[in-house]
Amino acid sequence: MSPPSPSSASQPARSSPPAQPSAGAAARTDPESPGIVARNRPHRIIAVGGGKGGIGKSLVSANLGVALASRGQRVLLVDADLGGANLHTCLGVAQPTATLSDFMLRPKARLEDVIVPTGVANLSLIAGALDVLDAANIKYAQKQRLLRSLQTQSVDYLIIDLGAGSSFNTLDFFIIADHGVLVLLPEPTSVENAYRFIKAAFYRRLQQVESQYGIERLVERALSTREGAARTPHQIIQHVRQQNAALAERLEKELAAFRVKLVLNQARSDGDLNVGAAVVSAWKKFFGLEMDDLGAIRYDDEAWRAVRKRRPIVLEKPESPAAVGIQRIADRLLALDGVTE
Repeated sequence: MSPPSPSSASQPARSSPPAQPSAGAAARTDPESPGIVARNRPHRIIAVGGGKGGIGKSLVSANLGVALASRGQRVLLVDADLGGANLHTCLGVAQPTATLSDFMLRPKARLEDVIVPTGVANLSLIAGALDVLDAANIKYAQKQRLLRSLQTQSVDYLIIDLGAGSSFNTLDFFIIADHGVLVLLPEPTSVENAYRFIKAAFYRRLQQVESQYGIERLVERALSTREGAARTPHQIIQHVRQQNAALAERLEKELAAFRVKLVLNQARSDGDLNVGAAVVSAWKKFFGLEMDDLGAIRYDDEAWRAVRKRRPIVLEKPESPAAVGIQRIADRLLALDGVTE
């Protein structure tokens, strides 16, 4: 299982300033004022993304939110699939009159004004923009304002359901999360798209820190198709080490923090269950970074029946294989965060 070539077109170009990276569990750097820490942020931000559409990101987001809420965690779900919002449908919530577009299009609006209840204890929702022209192409200032506001919500978990692909907006939401969760199917095209997505996210992350380490030209060359350019974290760190060993050590720790969490959806066979581990191994082998395999969600007829009923599978059929898989993923995330029920 080999990843796409380093010159993949999915690598981000340089036309939009990247969002600031996560600063860890206790504090976070303000996106527009480096060094200023935003307080009262969520305990953890989870961004659910993927390389293509139709892989079940919204299903994972909605059910993961319900599973965490059922464990006593205060959860806010955010539909950031701008232009293709359907998270409210997955939860059986009527089309809200106030959505994310109301917040983005009104400079004085508060995010709290567009939060709606879901009918599930501890779980609230911000529905995505509906029928708004260019909703998927929000401006940089709008995105930064949204990111700042999301980071100040007083909840235990904030789950962001991202759109398909690797646009700047999607990557920036993914990068700013404490847990970047990548959903894929056990299919060759989905695996290839997943590799492209995480590579694009990694290079976007590099653009965030390039000026701190004096690697602007190195990153520029890595994003090009130029032969012999440094492509992997190891190669980039080695280049910096030749100039400054202490700086290289800091950069190594910075890049090691880029650790994606993988969720395999619609596993039909025992062989499919091994796809996640194979992707994790290949990422480590070819790119030199760690990745966490959160587990698999079995293909389950009960899942699509629940979708038709507009009910989360973990509520509709909690004993079904799909629901059990999602519950295990929720438990693994809580364990990673050191949260005990």
